[in-house]
Amino acid sequence: MMKCMHRPGGEILAKEVETADTFFTRLWGLMMRPSLAEECGLLLSPCPQIHTCFMRFSIDAVFCDRTGRVLYVKENMKPWRFGKYVRGGYYTLELPGGSLKGRVRPGDELVFADHFNIQGEKK
Repeated sequence: MMKCMHRPGGEILAKEVETADTFFTRLWGLMMRPSLAEECGLLLSPCPQIHTCFMRFSIDAVFCDRTGRVLYVKENMKPWRFGKYVRGGYYTLELPGGSLKGRVRPGDELVFADHFNIQGEKK
């Protein structure tokens, strides 16, 4: 499991990030799960577009390019919706709905790593 940190602030967005990086893990994603725990997330790659079909809860989604630069943020995406295609999107981080609260914006950076030191830099 990885953690996800938001830059420039250094805030940890998710303490446990699961990866979905095969065709089937991306396809299955969060479908059929009862919920997504607080401070947890799912990182899909490559993934320039998502859907919430067969999901039972809302999510916040952050679309990033290959470097982790945020391209688009969709908060409180309800079940049974199709998201827009994000040109240049490579990573999509899905978080529990309502967890972002406007804190992440296009141009920000997300950093994914196993551990961070106190200053928020990768160990």
